[in-house]
Amino acid sequence: MKAIIRSRAAGAGLAVLAILAAAGNAAAAGLVPRSLGPTTSTVVTIEKNYAAGTIVIVSGNRTLDLVISEGRAIRYKIGVGRDGFRWSGTVKVGRKAEWPDWRPPAEMKARSTGLPDLVPAGPLNPLGARGIYLYKGGADTLYRIHGTNEQSTVGGFASSGCFRMSNADVIDLYERVKVGSTVIVK
Repeated sequence: MKAIIRSRAAGAGLAVLAILAAAGNAAAAGLVPRSLGPTTSTVVTIEKNYAAGTIVIVSGNRTLDLVISEGRAIRYKIGVGRDGFRWSGTVKVGRKAEWPDWRPPAEMKARSTGLPDLVPAGPLNPLGARGIYLYKGGADTLYRIHGTNEQSTVGGFASSGCFRMSNADVIDLYERVKVGSTVIVK
């Protein structure tokens, strides 16, 4: 029995070493980001009055506004869905996660064969530093406001419907937004 436990522990240790080696190789190849990216937030005046804490996303402008008071919001630069993947509506923040795992939805896996079932949290995870999960009617929409390790996609039309921010910006937003907050996507 002790030999089996030692064997399993050795196998687990080898798996950890393989993951660390892959991360080291990715870092050496320049794939792991060296920073959290830029901070793009600025306080702006908004015309329509929304309740403080509301998030307003204007996909055409590639901006996300977090309302902080009557007529004022913190505006962030974001990446949005590419052609055929943009959407609009009103949802809620259903949950939040720091350094989330990523499980590609079935539809995405059907479009891009070879995607893994799970990408664990870390510097190679496409959700970046934080994930803000969007729900409608109590159900997960599978859309997220999240960080990214591909900074070049922020400000563009690049995602499959999620909203990408620099890791620095999503960490700031994550600290400010509450579960249950309204998210309006235009």
